[in-house]
Amino acid sequence: MSSIGTGYDLSVTTFSPDGRVFQIEYAAKAVDNSGTVVAIRCKDGVVMGVEKLIVSKMMLPGSNRRIHSVHRHAGMAIAGLAADGRQIVARAKGEATSYESTYGESIPVKELAERVASYVHLCTLYWWLRPFGCGVIVGGYDREGPQLYMIEPSGISYRYFGAAIGKGKQAAKTEIEKLKLSEMSCREGIIEVAKIIYKLHDEAKDKAFELELSWVCDESNLQHQKVPDELLEEAKNAATAALEEMDAD
Repeated sequence: MSSIGTGYDLSVTTFSPDGRVFQIEYAAKAVDNSGTVVAIRCKDGVVMGVEKLIVSKMMLPGSNRRIHSVHRHAGMAIAGLAADGRQIVARAKGEATSYESTYGESIPVKELAERVASYVHLCTLYWWLRPFGCGVIVGGYDREGPQLYMIEPSGISYRYFGAAIGKGKQAAKTEIEKLKLSEMSCREGIIEVAKIIYKLHDEAKDKAFELELSWVCDESNLQHQKVPDELLEEAKNAATAALEEMDAD
């Protein structure tokens, strides 16, 4: 009975006999059903990319974004329920503004990730709340250099060289492990992230998608910004060419 959650998945405060909290596992499933999010920490900054599935052909390009800036030096990419993600982004913006007004400097990325993780964890502690149905990747640049953190629906956060969440996370992690991130610039990293997302997208099964890319590095003056359009097109062309070359082989 406990293995399928019957009777033990009605509240986030209920543990099953084998020590599982099914509501959190269901939230993680919502993340796994989402488009893939890939982020890498290069030698000079952080690159984040999102496979944003297009739910309708009538939708305008650029709407319902899944990459957000939470402060000048930090950004956040979302996988899972977009509405839940916006709540987390709003909280992160509030924490960043609060820290700067109190201490007179930008919030360190580690502190930002820990505060957001605490907020996500808070929603797993009370029966009248449900866990957030999204996972987030936080990337930024502070006094310690480029930083990359991933926060899961359970409220746990880890620091990474490269991270992936969403339906293609396992394959994306395998591709990231092949990269020499310590020797790679963000300009090169943008092309690699685009290649990974295009490679993982299954045109036969999945809907069409829009590629979102952002970076925070020396080229962006250490500010989190959307990747310039010409560089985005270059990355798309390189990814498409790599895909065609792989199909030809």
